[in-house]
Amino acid sequence: MPSARPRLLYVTDLAYPARGRRYCDEDIRLTSRLREDFDLALCHPRDAAALMDAFEAVVVRNSGPVLEYRDAYDDFRARALARAMPVYNPLTGRADMAGKQYLLDLTTAGHPVIPTVDRPEDLDRLPAAGRYVVKPKLGADSIGLRTVTADELPGLTDGTVLIQPHIDFSYEVSFYFVDHDFQYALYAPDPARRWELRPYEPTREDLEFARRFIDWNDLGHGIQRVDACRAPGGELLLVELEDLNPYLSLDALDDTRRDAFVAALKSSLRRFLATTGRTSAG
Repeated sequence: MPSARPRLLYVTDLAYPARGRRYCDEDIRLTSRLREDFDLALCHPRDAAALMDAFEAVVVRNSGPVLEYRDAYDDFRARALARAMPVYNPLTGRADMAGKQYLLDLTTAGHPVIPTVDRPEDLDRLPAAGRYVVKPKLGADSIGLRTVTADELPGLTDGTVLIQPHIDFSYEVSFYFVDHDFQYALYAPDPARRWELRPYEPTREDLEFARRFIDWNDLGHGIQRVDACRAPGGELLLVELEDLNPYLSLDALDDTRRDAFVAALKSSLRRFLATTGRTSAG
């Protein structure tokens, strides 16, 4: 039987050395707020599979790149699916949760993304560029990312990497959603300082752009971050749709917006737990 207060296993790697971010600070502060409504325990992603049966649900947060613990993550996924263990975000994500294949799929479907290919015969589908970005299909946190010239491309297109034209964008902007509800946006005015973020007030067109990808992913519950860049022509192009463990940059928000996000997350978790039958919505 579930406890009066739902028990959540909160998965995080407090020691992961993220560039420009402090995972530990964000998760310590966020869990201190979640404890107001839930009974909570923190664990490293390598321990999640062994511990999860004692909880009503698992919440995956700043757990670091899966590449760092691939076998443990695959075991966790397999056990969670076999036991019908509720995992937040749900394990049905079609974006970064499943690798970078979605960037190819979205390119082929004509969505506003940075053009992406993975085969030598498709290089002519990319706009001409002085430089190209090459990244692993299973990469994360810029691990393995390289910038190369066109002459270097033929030897790199072996099916395990993605190739994109290098775009001299004005800035990067991220849109943060809980379930399908927009929460806030942040941007990096200096492209060379990705994690020096400031609040961004999106236009109606900006939100329509971001919602397009939230709708495409069709996750009923969870936190998602839509990362985009402002291209030279003024349009937004998708860089990444993070649906596994998006860093939230809560320290860049004022108290009002941070409190609103926490309230939205608590409500989402209660709704999510209600759909599992493990606890009431409260």
